[in-house]
Formats: sequence, structure tokens, C-alpha cells
Amino acid sequence: MEDLEDLRVRCERALNWHGNQTAADLLARIPADLGVDRYGKGGAVSALEERICELLGKPAAVFMPSGTMAQQIAIRIHADRAGLRSFGFHPMSHLELHEDKAYQRLHSLIGVPTGDANRLLALEDLTSITEPLAAFLFELPQREIGGRLPEWGDLQKQLAHLRDRGIAVHLDGARLWESTPHYQKTPAEIVGLFDTVYVSFYKGLGALSGCCLAGDEDLIEQARVWRKRHGGTLFGMWPNAASAIEALDRRLPLFPRYYEHARATADALRGIDQVEIVPDLPQTSMMHLHLRVSEEQFLTGARRIAEDQGIFTWPRSSPADTPSIRVVELTVGDATLTFSPDEVANLVEDLVR
Repeated sequence: MEDLEDLRVRCERALNWHGNQTAADLLARIPADLGVDRYGKGGAVSALEERICELLGKPAAVFMPSGTMAQQIAIRIHADRAGLRSFGFHPMSHLELHEDKAYQRLHSLIGVPTGDANRLLALEDLTSITEPLAAFLFELPQREIGGRLPEWGDLQKQLAHLRDRGIAVHLDGARLWESTPHYQKTPAEIVGLFDTVYVSFYKGLGALSGCCLAGDEDLIEQARVWRKRHGGTLFGMWPNAASAIEALDRRLPLFPRYYEHARATADALRGIDQVEIVPDLPQTSMMHLHLRVSEEQFLTGARRIAEDQGIFTWPRSSPADTPSIRVVELTVGDATLTFSPDEVANLVEDLVR
């Protein structure tokens, strides 16, 4: 039987995110006039770093091939500055779930999971920490629990408490751009609360892989050294950097529209008995859908929709704590905007029928 991923390229439309971006699509959007870099200096890479400093209001920024590299480096530098090896994070942090304990194996750092995995951090979680920490990592929004965001005042109180204890604060801003409509604040206003921040260019923006780490000038200079040690100072990174600049220009203005479409879609989905929206209402252009359907039924439905309607929904679903529930992530992007909220609801209802 043909794999669902193989069906993706045969479908004319896609429901999720920016859809089926082919190699030709991505290559066509790389500007040719931004210049080449040499080992991260000059050309599109330097232009992107300057753009990020302006967007985020930070003195310096460095382009890196991956967020995994950028965040480990940021925490390592904060730890060296403080003379401590421990740092804190939410239990569902990317560093804990998806990086094979690299912070421990590569940098001899000690991670301190804090709070409940199923909810946002609370001030009480932070005040209960007894051991000294070099830094604390926040993620805005929290992807693994549905793209949730803390209330702005709560976030300010949490950060103030950590700063009073001399703990540096780092922002996992992989999806920072998605946070701005809910807070009604610019990226710089959000990032201004933190010492360092990492932002991704392929997740919400849909560019080629790559990211930037931003902070004070001394820290970013150290980060460049660590990038080299990680093997991340490649001979030419300009295609990825140029792709990021193009995606920032094209898609950054669209995030309010993605956000409103996500909320309207949630309104349409709410009437389906077998579907729970997490969170409800969505706080970003992302939401998790908890579907009361078996894995086999889900895959059968996704295949039927792909073959009969030429629409690619999802290649798979994830298990939930309850055996009868499967979870998918709906991220509103360019492709999703081509479907009305009612059309999205009809497709999801077809999946759980």
C-alpha cells in the first residue's frame, strides 16, 4: 500500500501550514542579489543578522544552521558566565524531548525540569526551585501543549523573580512570530524581556533551515566561537540566509491573518463531537486537535481524502494519554488560508467519521 507521505506529492492541495513546498518552489524564492558569505561573513548572512538585530532590538545576532545548536550554545555561555552547570526549563522543552540529552553529553550541563508537563509554567513553580541555576529557558509559544502562551503580566512576574535571583533568561523563540498577534506586541517588545533569544526561519516562516541567536555583543562573539566548535560555520550559508530574508519580507505581515483564521477555524471545529481543540481558543496560529478515532481509522480517512479529493491532511497522528484519542497539530499558513473554516471542519469531520 502506498505510504501517505508518497501521496503528498500527488495531492493538488494541502490543509496544513504552507502546504507542499517543492524544491523548485523553495529555490525560486532565494534572492540572487544579496551576495555570498564566506564562513558566515558577508553577503546574505551579514544582511540577515543586521535585519534580526533591528527586528528584535538586540545589539548582536549570529546565524546558525539549527536551533538545536543555537540553544545549547546560548545555555552553555550563560552557564560559563555564572560558574554553574544547572539550568531550568519546562518538562516539554525541545532540549529535553528532542535532542537526545545533548546539553548533558556535549556540554556537561544539568537540566532541571520545572513545573507540570501538561500546563504552562506558574510563578509558584519557579519559587519552589531550591538549587542555584545559571539560566532558565522559556518557550513562547509552548508548542508541545498546543501553542499556549502565558498572560503577559504573569510572564513579567516570572522573569522578574528569576532576575532577582541572578538567573539569566533565554527565550526559545522558534515560533516567536506566531506570538505577536495574541500579545499585540512587536517581536522586539517580547524579546526585550529576555537576555538571549533564538528564532527559527523554517518553522512559521517556511524558509530553508536555519536560525539566529541574538543577545549582547560579547555573548554573540562567544557564540560564533562555539558555532565553529560545533561544526556549524559552513563555507557558504548564503542560500539559507537569503531564503530567510525573503520569508521574513513575505510572511511576517501575514501572522495576524493566520491567527484570525485559526480562531475562526476553531469556531467551526467546535461543533464536532469527536474533536477537542487544545487550547480553546487558540492563542497562536497553531492548535492541537484531539480526535476520538483509532490510528487505523485516522490513516484510512487521511488516505481516502488524499485519493478521492486530492487534499493532503496529515501524514500521521500521535498518541494521547487516553488510548482512544489521536492528536494532530494544525498550523495555519498559506495553504490553510485557501480553505474556509467550514471546509477545514468538514475535512476533520471526515477524518473522524
